[in-house]
Amino acid sequence: MNGNRPKNESKRSRSLVNRRTMLKGVGVSLALPFMNSVSWAESTSPAKPPVRLGFMYMPHGVIMDKFWPKSSEDYLKSASPAIESLRPILDQCLMMKGISGVPIGPYKGAPHALELSTWLTARLPDADTRSRVNISISADQIMANYVGALTSLPSLELATMPQTHKENQEGLHEAYYSHCSFRSPTQPVPAEIAPRNVLNRLFGKTGKGGQTMQASPLDRQMLDRVLGGARNLRKTLAKGDQQKLDEYLDSVRSVERRIAAIEMRQKRAALEKAGLSPKKRTTNDSPPIEVKIPEGDKRSEYMQVMCDLNVLAFQTDTTRVSTYIGSTPNGLTYPELGFTDLHHSTTHHNNGQKKMDKVAAITKFNIDQFAYMVNKMANLREGEGSLLDNCIMMWGSGLEDGNKHRRANLPFIIAGKGGGSINTGRFLTDVKGNQGDLLTTLLSCAGVPLDRPIGIATKQINEIKA
Repeated sequence: MNGNRPKNESKRSRSLVNRRTMLKGVGVSLALPFMNSVSWAESTSPAKPPVRLGFMYMPHGVIMDKFWPKSSEDYLKSASPAIESLRPILDQCLMMKGISGVPIGPYKGAPHALELSTWLTARLPDADTRSRVNISISADQIMANYVGALTSLPSLELATMPQTHKENQEGLHEAYYSHCSFRSPTQPVPAEIAPRNVLNRLFGKTGKGGQTMQASPLDRQMLDRVLGGARNLRKTLAKGDQQKLDEYLDSVRSVERRIAAIEMRQKRAALEKAGLSPKKRTTNDSPPIEVKIPEGDKRSEYMQVMCDLNVLAFQTDTTRVSTYIGSTPNGLTYPELGFTDLHHSTTHHNNGQKKMDKVAAITKFNIDQFAYMVNKMANLREGEGSLLDNCIMMWGSGLEDGNKHRRANLPFIIAGKGGGSINTGRFLTDVKGNQGDLLTTLLSCAGVPLDRPIGIATKQINEIKA
Protein backbone atom coordinates (compact mmCIF):
# COMPACT_ATOMS: atom_id res chain seq x y z
CA MET A 1 0.00 0.00 0.00
CA ASN A 2 2.87 2.38 0.75
CA GLY A 3 5.35 1.03 -1.78
CA ASN A 4 5.26 4.23 -3.83
CA ARG A 5 5.65 6.61 -0.89
CA PRO A 6 8.78 8.80 -1.09
CA LYS A 7 11.33 7.86 1.56
CA ASN A 8 11.41 11.39 2.94
CA GLU A 9 7.63 11.55 3.44
CA SER A 10 6.95 11.34 7.16
CA LYS A 11 4.13 9.40 8.77
CA ARG A 12 2.97 12.70 10.26
CA SER A 13 2.40 14.28 6.86
CA ARG A 14 0.58 11.37 5.26
CA SER A 15 -2.11 9.25 6.95
CA LEU A 16 -4.41 6.70 5.36
CA VAL A 17 -7.97 6.88 6.69
CA ASN A 18 -11.54 6.35 5.65
CA ARG A 19 -12.90 9.85 5.26
CA ARG A 20 -16.55 9.24 6.13
CA THR A 21 -16.23 6.92 9.13
CA MET A 22 -12.98 7.98 10.75
CA LEU A 23 -14.33 9.57 13.94
CA LYS A 24 -16.90 7.41 15.67
CA GLY A 25 -18.94 7.65 18.83
CA VAL A 26 -21.76 5.48 20.14
CA GLY A 27 -24.14 5.05 17.20
CA VAL A 28 -22.82 8.07 15.32
CA SER A 29 -19.98 8.88 12.97
CA LEU A 30 -18.54 12.15 11.72
CA ALA A 31 -17.06 12.69 8.28
CA LEU A 32 -14.11 15.04 7.86
CA PRO A 33 -13.26 17.82 5.43
CA PHE A 34 -10.80 17.44 2.56
CA MET A 35 -7.25 17.73 3.93
CA ASN A 36 -4.04 17.85 1.93
CA SER A 37 -1.99 15.73 4.34
CA VAL A 38 -4.43 12.80 4.31
CA SER A 39 -4.68 10.04 1.71
CA TRP A 40 -8.23 8.78 1.78
CA ALA A 41 -8.74 5.03 1.94
CA GLU A 42 -11.00 5.24 -1.11
CA SER A 43 -7.98 6.15 -3.24
CA THR A 44 -4.24 5.66 -3.05
CA SER A 45 -3.53 8.68 -5.28
CA PRO A 46 -3.68 12.37 -4.35
CA ALA A 47 -7.33 13.36 -4.40
CA LYS A 48 -8.77 16.31 -6.27
CA PRO A 49 -11.76 17.78 -4.42
CA PRO A 50 -15.04 16.66 -6.00
CA VAL A 51 -17.52 19.08 -7.56
CA ARG A 52 -20.72 19.65 -5.59
CA LEU A 53 -23.99 21.00 -6.96
CA GLY A 54 -26.49 22.92 -4.84
CA PHE A 55 -29.77 24.73 -5.50
CA MET A 56 -31.59 27.31 -3.35
CA TYR A 57 -35.09 28.51 -4.27
CA MET A 58 -37.37 31.50 -3.64
CA PRO A 59 -40.89 31.75 -5.16
CA HIS A 60 -42.78 34.59 -6.87
CA GLY A 61 -39.99 36.27 -8.83
CA VAL A 62 -38.22 39.59 -8.18
CA ILE A 63 -38.41 43.34 -8.84
CA MET A 64 -36.25 43.28 -11.92
CA ASP A 65 -34.63 46.71 -11.75
CA LYS A 66 -33.61 46.05 -8.14
CA PHE A 67 -32.18 42.64 -9.00
CA TRP A 68 -30.21 42.90 -12.23
CA PRO A 69 -26.91 44.82 -12.36
CA LYS A 70 -27.04 48.00 -14.45
CA SER A 71 -24.56 46.68 -17.01
CA SER A 72 -21.90 44.04 -17.50
CA GLU A 73 -19.24 46.74 -17.04
CA ASP A 74 -20.66 47.83 -13.67
CA TYR A 75 -21.25 44.31 -12.35
CA LEU A 76 -18.11 44.09 -10.19
CA LYS A 77 -18.02 47.81 -9.35
CA SER A 78 -21.53 48.52 -8.10
CA ALA A 79 -23.74 45.65 -7.01
CA SER A 80 -27.50 46.01 -7.39
CA PRO A 81 -29.40 46.37 -4.08
CA ALA A 82 -30.61 42.76 -4.11
CA ILE A 83 -27.13 41.24 -4.41
CA GLU A 84 -25.18 43.65 -2.20
CA SER A 85 -24.42 40.84 0.29
CA LEU A 86 -22.60 38.97 -2.49
CA ARG A 87 -20.23 41.86 -3.14
CA PRO A 88 -17.21 40.17 -1.42
CA ILE A 89 -17.40 37.25 -3.86
CA LEU A 90 -18.96 38.71 -7.00
CA ASP A 91 -15.83 37.67 -8.85
CA GLN A 92 -16.83 34.10 -7.98
CA CYS A 93 -20.42 34.56 -9.17
CA LEU A 94 -22.09 34.55 -12.57
CA MET A 95 -25.34 36.23 -13.51
CA MET A 96 -27.13 35.94 -16.82
CA LYS A 97 -30.16 37.60 -18.36
CA GLY A 98 -32.27 35.79 -20.93
CA ILE A 99 -33.01 32.35 -19.44
CA SER A 100 -36.68 31.58 -20.09
CA GLY A 101 -38.82 29.24 -18.00
CA VAL A 102 -40.98 26.39 -19.21
CA PRO A 103 -44.02 27.75 -21.12
CA ILE A 104 -47.02 26.65 -19.08
CA GLY A 105 -49.30 26.25 -22.12
CA PRO A 106 -52.35 24.24 -21.05
CA TYR A 107 -51.87 25.21 -17.39
CA LYS A 108 -52.32 28.98 -17.58
CA GLY A 109 -54.40 28.86 -14.41
CA ALA A 110 -51.64 27.12 -12.42
CA PRO A 111 -48.64 29.48 -12.29
CA HIS A 112 -47.76 28.65 -8.68
CA ALA A 113 -48.20 24.90 -9.01
CA LEU A 114 -45.61 25.00 -11.78
CA GLU A 115 -43.04 27.57 -10.68
CA LEU A 116 -41.29 25.17 -8.27
CA SER A 117 -42.08 21.80 -9.85
CA THR A 118 -40.63 22.85 -13.23
CA TRP A 119 -37.60 24.62 -11.73
CA LEU A 120 -35.28 21.58 -11.72
CA THR A 121 -37.21 19.38 -14.14
CA ALA A 122 -37.64 21.93 -16.97
CA ARG A 123 -40.75 20.01 -17.97
CA LEU A 124 -44.52 20.31 -17.55
CA PRO A 125 -46.53 17.65 -15.70
CA ASP A 126 -48.32 15.11 -17.86
CA ALA A 127 -51.66 16.64 -18.88
CA ASP A 128 -53.48 13.33 -18.88
CA THR A 129 -52.61 12.38 -15.29
CA ARG A 130 -52.98 15.70 -13.48
CA SER A 131 -54.32 14.28 -10.24
CA ARG A 132 -51.17 12.26 -9.59
CA VAL A 133 -47.49 13.15 -9.85
CA ASN A 134 -46.11 12.52 -13.33
CA ILE A 135 -43.45 14.99 -14.46
CA SER A 136 -39.74 14.10 -14.88
CA ILE A 137 -36.63 13.28 -12.88
CA SER A 138 -35.07 16.54 -11.62
CA ALA A 139 -31.54 17.79 -12.30
CA ASP A 140 -30.38 17.28 -8.72
CA GLN A 141 -31.48 13.64 -8.77
CA ILE A 142 -29.77 13.07 -12.11
CA MET A 143 -26.58 14.22 -10.42
CA ALA A 144 -27.35 12.07 -7.35
CA ASN A 145 -27.77 8.99 -9.55
CA TYR A 146 -24.29 9.60 -10.97
CA VAL A 147 -22.32 10.46 -7.79
CA GLY A 148 -24.60 9.33 -4.96
CA ALA A 149 -22.94 5.93 -4.53
CA LEU A 150 -19.69 7.70 -3.63
CA THR A 151 -21.13 9.39 -0.54
CA SER A 152 -23.09 8.32 2.51
CA LEU A 153 -26.08 10.47 1.45
CA PRO A 154 -26.88 10.43 -2.29
CA SER A 155 -28.50 13.88 -1.91
CA LEU A 156 -29.72 16.29 0.74
CA GLU A 157 -33.13 17.97 0.46
CA LEU A 158 -33.91 20.87 2.81
CA ALA A 159 -36.92 23.17 3.15
CA THR A 160 -38.09 26.01 5.36
CA MET A 161 -41.77 25.04 5.36
CA PRO A 162 -43.72 21.76 5.55
CA GLN A 163 -44.56 20.37 2.11
CA THR A 164 -48.27 20.12 2.81
CA HIS A 165 -49.88 22.82 0.65
CA LYS A 166 -53.46 21.91 -0.25
CA GLU A 167 -54.53 23.40 -3.57
CA ASN A 168 -55.25 21.97 -6.98
CA GLN A 169 -54.84 24.65 -9.64
CA GLU A 170 -55.87 23.20 -13.01
CA GLY A 171 -56.49 19.88 -11.24
CA LEU A 172 -52.77 19.38 -10.58
CA HIS A 173 -51.55 17.25 -7.68
CA GLU A 174 -50.73 19.23 -4.55
CA ALA A 175 -47.13 17.93 -4.46
CA TYR A 176 -46.29 20.20 -7.41
CA TYR A 177 -46.61 23.27 -5.17
CA SER A 178 -43.92 22.36 -2.68
CA HIS A 179 -41.47 19.91 -4.29
CA CYS A 180 -38.59 20.61 -6.63
CA SER A 181 -36.82 17.23 -6.42
CA PHE A 182 -38.20 14.19 -8.22
CA ARG A 183 -36.42 10.83 -7.98
CA SER A 184 -38.42 9.63 -10.98
CA PRO A 185 -41.34 11.10 -12.93
CA THR A 186 -43.76 9.78 -10.29
CA GLN A 187 -41.67 10.08 -7.08
CA PRO A 188 -41.29 13.51 -5.42
CA VAL A 189 -38.45 13.60 -2.87
CA PRO A 190 -39.50 14.94 0.55
CA ALA A 191 -37.40 17.68 2.11
CA GLU A 192 -36.33 17.90 5.76
CA ILE A 193 -37.41 21.01 7.70
CA ALA A 194 -36.04 20.14 11.18
CA PRO A 195 -32.39 21.14 11.69
CA ARG A 196 -31.93 18.47 14.37
CA ASN A 197 -32.98 15.74 11.96
CA VAL A 198 -30.55 17.04 9.36
CA LEU A 199 -27.74 17.05 11.92
CA ASN A 200 -28.59 13.48 12.86
CA ARG A 201 -28.51 12.44 9.21
CA LEU A 202 -25.08 14.00 8.74
CA PHE A 203 -23.83 12.15 11.81
CA GLY A 204 -25.29 8.90 10.53
CA LYS A 205 -27.48 8.59 13.61
CA THR A 206 -30.56 6.57 12.67
CA GLY A 207 -33.17 4.46 14.37
CA LYS A 208 -34.98 1.28 13.37
CA GLY A 209 -35.60 0.85 9.69
CA GLY A 210 -33.08 3.55 8.80
CA GLN A 211 -35.32 6.36 10.04
CA THR A 212 -33.62 9.48 11.36
CA MET A 213 -33.85 9.65 15.15
CA GLN A 214 -35.25 12.62 17.02
CA ALA A 215 -33.13 14.54 19.50
CA SER A 216 -32.22 12.77 22.75
CA PRO A 217 -30.38 13.75 25.94
CA LEU A 218 -27.39 11.73 24.73
CA ASP A 219 -26.82 13.83 21.59
CA ARG A 220 -24.36 16.18 23.22
CA GLN A 221 -22.52 13.33 24.96
CA MET A 222 -22.18 11.53 21.64
CA LEU A 223 -20.90 14.67 19.98
CA ASP A 224 -18.36 15.08 22.78
CA ARG A 225 -17.09 11.55 22.19
CA VAL A 226 -16.85 11.95 18.46
CA LEU A 227 -15.07 15.30 18.64
CA GLY A 228 -12.83 13.98 21.39
CA GLY A 229 -11.53 11.39 18.97
CA ALA A 230 -10.27 14.20 16.78
CA ARG A 231 -7.53 15.03 19.26
CA ASN A 232 -5.59 11.89 18.38
CA LEU A 233 -6.04 12.47 14.66
CA ARG A 234 -4.87 16.07 15.00
CA LYS A 235 -1.40 14.94 16.07
CA THR A 236 -0.89 13.16 12.72
CA LEU A 237 -1.78 16.16 10.54
CA ALA A 238 0.33 18.88 9.01
CA LYS A 239 -0.01 22.32 10.60
CA GLY A 240 -2.31 23.73 7.91
CA ASP A 241 -4.65 20.76 8.18
CA GLN A 242 -4.63 21.01 11.98
CA GLN A 243 -6.03 24.52 11.62
CA LYS A 244 -8.58 23.30 9.05
CA LEU A 245 -9.71 20.52 11.41
CA ASP A 246 -10.00 22.97 14.31
CA GLU A 247 -12.14 25.33 12.23
CA TYR A 248 -14.35 22.47 11.08
CA LEU A 249 -14.90 21.10 14.59
CA ASP A 250 -15.68 24.60 15.86
CA SER A 251 -18.32 24.86 13.11
CA VAL A 252 -19.89 21.57 14.16
CA ARG A 253 -20.05 22.71 17.79
CA SER A 254 -21.51 26.07 16.76
CA VAL A 255 -24.25 24.53 14.62
CA GLU A 256 -25.20 22.10 17.40
CA ARG A 257 -25.48 24.91 19.94
CA ARG A 258 -27.59 27.05 17.62
CA ILE A 259 -29.95 24.15 16.89
CA ALA A 260 -30.33 23.54 20.62
CA ALA A 261 -31.12 27.23 21.19
CA ILE A 262 -33.77 27.23 18.45
CA GLU A 263 -35.36 24.09 19.87
CA MET A 264 -35.45 25.60 23.37
CA ARG A 265 -37.26 28.71 22.12
CA GLN A 266 -39.69 26.54 20.16
CA LYS A 267 -40.55 24.47 23.20
CA ARG A 268 -41.08 27.56 25.35
CA ALA A 269 -43.32 29.11 22.69
CA ALA A 270 -45.36 25.91 22.42
CA LEU A 271 -45.81 25.76 26.19
CA GLU A 272 -46.91 29.39 26.36
CA LYS A 273 -49.37 28.84 23.52
CA ALA A 274 -50.83 25.93 25.49
CA GLY A 275 -51.22 28.14 28.57
CA LEU A 276 -48.32 26.50 30.36
CA SER A 277 -45.09 28.03 31.57
CA PRO A 278 -41.99 25.98 32.42
CA LYS A 279 -42.70 26.59 36.13
CA LYS A 280 -46.36 25.54 35.89
CA ARG A 281 -45.67 22.40 33.90
CA THR A 282 -45.93 19.18 35.90
CA THR A 283 -44.54 15.71 35.32
CA ASN A 284 -48.00 14.61 34.19
CA ASP A 285 -48.10 17.13 31.34
CA SER A 286 -47.26 15.73 27.93
CA PRO A 287 -44.47 17.60 26.14
CA PRO A 288 -45.38 19.45 22.94
CA ILE A 289 -45.58 16.87 20.17
CA GLU A 290 -44.87 19.24 17.28
CA VAL A 291 -41.72 21.29 16.81
CA LYS A 292 -41.91 24.01 14.20
CA ILE A 293 -40.55 27.49 13.68
CA PRO A 294 -42.85 29.98 15.47
CA GLU A 295 -43.99 32.87 13.30
CA GLY A 296 -42.21 35.36 15.54
CA ASP A 297 -38.88 33.56 15.49
CA LYS A 298 -36.03 34.87 13.37
CA ARG A 299 -36.30 33.22 9.98
CA SER A 300 -32.77 34.32 9.11
CA GLU A 301 -31.35 32.38 12.05
CA TYR A 302 -33.27 29.26 11.07
CA MET A 303 -32.24 29.53 7.42
CA GLN A 304 -28.60 30.13 8.31
CA VAL A 305 -28.52 27.00 10.45
CA MET A 306 -29.85 25.03 7.49
CA CYS A 307 -27.25 26.69 5.26
CA ASP A 308 -24.52 25.73 7.74
CA LEU A 309 -25.71 22.13 7.64
CA ASN A 310 -25.51 22.25 3.84
CA VAL A 311 -21.94 23.58 4.09
CA LEU A 312 -20.97 20.81 6.53
CA ALA A 313 -22.47 18.18 4.24
CA PHE A 314 -20.43 19.43 1.29
CA GLN A 315 -17.26 20.08 3.29
CA THR A 316 -17.21 16.50 4.59
CA ASP A 317 -18.28 14.95 1.27
CA THR A 318 -21.28 13.46 3.05
CA THR A 319 -23.20 14.39 -0.09
CA ARG A 320 -22.40 16.21 -3.33
CA VAL A 321 -25.95 17.27 -4.19
CA SER A 322 -28.36 19.50 -2.28
CA THR A 323 -31.57 21.48 -2.67
CA TYR A 324 -32.93 24.07 -0.27
CA ILE A 325 -36.47 25.36 -0.78
CA GLY A 326 -36.22 28.68 1.07
CA SER A 327 -40.00 29.05 0.88
CA THR A 328 -42.94 27.91 -1.21
CA PRO A 329 -45.99 29.79 -2.57
CA ASN A 330 -47.96 29.01 0.57
CA GLY A 331 -48.46 32.42 2.18
CA LEU A 332 -45.17 32.97 3.97
CA THR A 333 -44.67 36.24 5.88
CA TYR A 334 -41.49 38.06 6.93
CA PRO A 335 -42.07 39.78 10.31
CA GLU A 336 -38.30 40.10 10.66
CA LEU A 337 -38.45 42.75 7.91
CA GLY A 338 -40.93 44.88 9.85
CA PHE A 339 -44.13 43.90 8.04
CA THR A 340 -46.44 40.87 8.03
CA ASP A 341 -47.85 41.06 4.50
CA LEU A 342 -48.05 37.70 2.75
CA HIS A 343 -45.24 37.25 0.24
CA HIS A 344 -47.63 36.06 -2.47
CA SER A 345 -50.16 38.88 -2.14
CA THR A 346 -47.38 41.47 -1.96
CA THR A 347 -46.01 40.35 -5.33
CA HIS A 348 -49.33 41.34 -6.92
CA HIS A 349 -48.35 44.95 -6.47
CA ASN A 350 -49.86 46.47 -9.66
CA ASN A 351 -46.76 48.69 -9.74
CA GLY A 352 -47.56 50.22 -6.36
CA GLN A 353 -44.30 51.46 -4.88
CA LYS A 354 -44.92 50.38 -1.28
CA LYS A 355 -45.61 46.78 -2.23
CA MET A 356 -42.75 46.75 -4.72
CA ASP A 357 -40.39 47.91 -1.98
CA LYS A 358 -41.57 45.05 0.22
CA VAL A 359 -41.03 42.51 -2.54
CA ALA A 360 -37.54 43.92 -3.08
CA ALA A 361 -36.84 43.60 0.65
CA ILE A 362 -38.03 39.97 0.64
CA THR A 363 -35.83 39.21 -2.36
CA LYS A 364 -32.81 40.78 -0.70
CA PHE A 365 -33.52 38.84 2.51
CA ASN A 366 -33.50 35.53 0.65
CA ILE A 367 -30.38 36.36 -1.34
CA ASP A 368 -28.71 37.44 1.92
CA GLN A 369 -29.18 33.90 3.25
CA PHE A 370 -27.73 32.44 0.06
CA ALA A 371 -24.84 34.90 0.37
CA TYR A 372 -24.30 33.82 3.98
CA MET A 373 -23.81 30.25 2.76
CA VAL A 374 -21.60 30.86 -0.26
CA ASN A 375 -19.48 33.49 1.51
CA LYS A 376 -18.78 30.87 4.19
CA MET A 377 -17.83 28.37 1.48
CA ALA A 378 -15.47 30.93 -0.04
CA ASN A 379 -13.65 31.25 3.30
CA LEU A 380 -13.17 27.51 3.83
CA ARG A 381 -9.94 26.21 2.33
CA GLU A 382 -10.05 23.04 0.26
CA GLY A 383 -7.30 21.63 -1.90
CA GLU A 384 -5.53 24.46 -3.66
CA GLY A 385 -8.48 26.84 -3.31
CA SER A 386 -11.71 27.15 -1.39
CA LEU A 387 -14.77 24.96 -0.92
CA LEU A 388 -16.72 27.35 -3.15
CA ASP A 389 -14.17 26.85 -5.92
CA ASN A 390 -15.30 23.23 -6.06
CA CYS A 391 -19.05 23.93 -5.92
CA ILE A 392 -21.78 25.09 -8.27
CA MET A 393 -24.43 26.85 -6.18
CA MET A 394 -27.53 28.17 -7.92
CA TRP A 395 -30.03 30.60 -6.39
CA GLY A 396 -33.16 31.45 -8.32
CA SER A 397 -36.92 31.60 -8.73
CA GLY A 398 -39.42 29.90 -11.00
CA LEU A 399 -41.04 33.21 -11.98
CA GLU A 400 -39.55 36.35 -13.43
CA ASP A 401 -42.24 38.58 -11.99
CA GLY A 402 -44.97 37.63 -9.52
CA ASN A 403 -47.24 40.48 -10.51
CA LYS A 404 -47.95 39.14 -14.02
CA HIS A 405 -46.59 35.60 -13.53
CA ARG A 406 -44.06 36.16 -16.30
CA ARG A 407 -41.45 33.46 -17.04
CA ALA A 408 -39.51 34.90 -19.99
CA ASN A 409 -36.44 36.08 -18.06
CA LEU A 410 -35.94 34.07 -14.88
CA PRO A 411 -33.61 35.40 -12.15
CA PHE A 412 -30.58 33.20 -11.47
CA ILE A 413 -27.31 33.59 -9.58
CA ILE A 414 -24.55 31.01 -9.99
CA ALA A 415 -21.82 30.99 -7.33
CA GLY A 416 -18.68 28.86 -7.47
CA LYS A 417 -16.29 27.77 -10.21
CA GLY A 418 -17.31 24.11 -10.36
CA GLY A 419 -13.73 22.89 -10.05
CA GLY A 420 -12.62 25.28 -12.80
CA SER A 421 -15.44 24.52 -15.25
CA ILE A 422 -17.32 27.84 -14.93
CA ASN A 423 -16.08 31.30 -15.89
CA THR A 424 -17.30 33.56 -13.08
CA GLY A 425 -17.05 37.28 -12.30
CA ARG A 426 -19.39 38.23 -15.14
CA PHE A 427 -22.90 39.47 -15.89
CA LEU A 428 -24.09 38.14 -19.25
CA THR A 429 -26.78 40.49 -20.50
CA ASP A 430 -28.15 38.62 -23.52
CA VAL A 431 -28.05 34.86 -23.06
CA LYS A 432 -30.18 32.85 -25.46
CA GLY A 433 -31.46 29.79 -23.67
CA ASN A 434 -34.08 28.20 -21.48
CA GLN A 435 -34.24 26.62 -18.06
CA GLY A 436 -33.45 23.17 -19.45
CA ASP A 437 -30.42 24.52 -21.31
CA LEU A 438 -29.09 26.00 -18.08
CA LEU A 439 -29.59 22.81 -16.05
CA THR A 440 -28.03 20.68 -18.78
CA THR A 441 -25.01 22.98 -18.86
CA LEU A 442 -24.57 22.98 -15.08
CA LEU A 443 -24.67 19.18 -14.93
CA SER A 444 -22.08 19.07 -17.69
CA CYS A 445 -19.88 21.47 -15.71
CA ALA A 446 -20.30 19.19 -12.67
CA GLY A 447 -18.93 16.29 -14.73
CA VAL A 448 -22.21 14.42 -15.20
CA PRO A 449 -22.46 12.67 -18.59
CA LEU A 450 -25.93 13.08 -20.09
CA ASP A 451 -27.47 10.80 -22.70
CA ARG A 452 -30.27 13.32 -23.34
CA PRO A 453 -31.03 16.97 -22.56
CA ILE A 454 -33.02 17.95 -19.48
CA GLY A 455 -36.66 18.86 -20.08
CA ILE A 456 -37.09 21.42 -22.84
CA ALA A 457 -33.33 21.87 -23.35
CA THR A 458 -32.03 22.03 -26.92
CA LYS A 459 -28.38 22.89 -26.25
CA GLN A 460 -25.73 23.79 -23.71
CA ILE A 461 -24.98 27.44 -22.90
CA ASN A 462 -21.28 27.57 -23.72
CA GLU A 463 -20.90 31.19 -22.58
CA ILE A 464 -21.06 29.89 -19.00
CA LYS A 465 -18.09 27.59 -19.35
CA ALA A 466 -14.47 28.40 -18.58
